[in-house]
Amino acid sequence: MAVITISRQYGSGADEIASRVCEALGYRTFDKRLIARAAAEAGISAQEAIDYSEENYKVKGFLDRLFSRSTPVAQVRVWREDPSGTRSTEDLSLSEDAALSLVQHAIRSAYEADNVVIMGRGGQALLKDKPGVLHIRLEAPLEDRIQRVKERFKESRHLFQADIEIRREAQDYITQRDQASEDYLLRYYNFDWADSLQYHMILNTGKLSIDQAVEMIVTLAHQMDKEIQAAHPVQA
Repeated sequence: MAVITISRQYGSGADEIASRVCEALGYRTFDKRLIARAAAEAGISAQEAIDYSEENYKVKGFLDRLFSRSTPVAQVRVWREDPSGTRSTEDLSLSEDAALSLVQHAIRSAYEADNVVIMGRGGQALLKDKPGVLHIRLEAPLEDRIQRVKERFKESRHLFQADIEIRREAQDYITQRDQASEDYLLRYYNFDWADSLQYHMILNTGKLSIDQAVEMIVTLAHQMDKEIQAAHPVQA
């Protein structure tokens, strides 16, 4: 089966699409459980696993990018074992490089295990040359995305602000999240987040319904799976 990476503009409906693609194909979602497994392999307590992705990455200026790669981004608890076999824990600082390496290890492990949808986290860059990977990008007009985020804010926060205030907050949040994603890919992978040539398919959810987007991704994944099976037939 194929591995699917999804790059998205924030507010394009990617969370729902990814969830429904996983349901249709029987795939797993790349999430913190897989990162926790990679953390355990690295001797880090599963409860301390760091999901260092675009969601918690802050856009940095030139000097920050130049000097802060070794700057601590989190405190983690690691397991130590002495010669007698006694285990203990030690709190250490985890740098950007170390946190990124942990997420990359988890993505590579997920790729080897197959049948997974990886949304964000640089999956399209890290796996860009790997066979059997389907790269999808989801976009939508800004007004459509603002409306989606506005509704999410209203539902989750029970906001009673003026509509114009919620709209401004939604637009600012979209801008910040998109900028962080773009900077994350450029900084760590020298990868152009919006380059259409990096993807098998770009879907505009302003023109397509969620159902149509899911169907198109699932159809393409099935086609890729057939090609993989044809190239590597199972021996009886």
